[in-house]
Amino acid sequence: MTQARAFWTVAAGIGELRAETLPAPGPNEIIVRALASGISRGTEATVFAGRVPPSQYEAMRAPLMAGSFPFPVKYGYACVGAAPDGARMFVLHPHQDIFCAPSAMCVPVPDAVPTERAVLAANMETALNIVWDAQPLAGERLLVIGAGVVGLLTASLLAKLPAAQVTVVDIDPSRAAMAAKFGCAFATPETAPRDQEKIIDASGSEAGLRLALACAGFEATIVEASWFADRMPALPLGEAFHPRRLRLISSQVGSVAAPMRGRRSHRERLAIALALLADAAFDALLEPATDFAELPTAMPRLLRGGLCHVVRYRPGSRPRPPQKGGAEAPPSL
Repeated sequence: MTQARAFWTVAAGIGELRAETLPAPGPNEIIVRALASGISRGTEATVFAGRVPPSQYEAMRAPLMAGSFPFPVKYGYACVGAAPDGARMFVLHPHQDIFCAPSAMCVPVPDAVPTERAVLAANMETALNIVWDAQPLAGERLLVIGAGVVGLLTASLLAKLPAAQVTVVDIDPSRAAMAAKFGCAFATPETAPRDQEKIIDASGSEAGLRLALACAGFEATIVEASWFADRMPALPLGEAFHPRRLRLISSQVGSVAAPMRGRRSHRERLAIALALLADAAFDALLEPATDFAELPTAMPRLLRGGLCHVVRYRPGSRPRPPQKGGAEAPPSL
């Protein structure tokens, strides 16, 4: 029997490391030893604060999570680990040092993608699905609102379209350099260009979605990529919304976007996302790593903002007794 440790959220703003004993893997399962995992701030902050609406408990379940909402719950979906033969795998698994996973859910990490960069695969998969939902065209005016990880990854994909004019909007002017790194223009909300043809809102804010409506041109498509959880944004759907014949759609990674559904499976979509991460420019989205053992005390701070935070698992570490930590729940997203 294998001993493991996993990070659990046990109350709003409080996490702990729990020991567990893994059973022997079944015929279609493998044991994976974690190397690194990524914290997906938007979703994990919502879970950590206990703000998943009861109506969404089932929809919000991660593929290999344990427990139940609101608490206690073992949550996360961006882990890179080593299989018994040493091959690196990306698995949609919570933060845990050793775990058992179905072989079909273990997607090989390409040799060209370093381990820590590979934790971006879940976010890149989301960005890829957003692009599939948006169906952008060469030469279009494209606007991405929100220069977080998902927004910047989405912008990086849009910028590869021939003659596309991609602008990233954020309230933080320091993100201009990041936008430029991915071949995009940058604007603050006050200077955001109007008459845009495809707009992606990845801001996670009511203000971002309202800006998307204001910047949309005639018959533009607005893709809402944020999840508001238990918040209810107020939107100006009067004014020019109908005369401009705007189209507002949602994008969510749980289902393959309609234009590619039936043509690419979830596993194939994730493999594409991993291959896209071969570009070293994406290292700019990674923050310095935190040791897995520090998560109970560090998680409240890590969820307050930033880019992709990496959790590092030290090879050969032995399980310790459960550790607890906590602080006030992070502020609303």
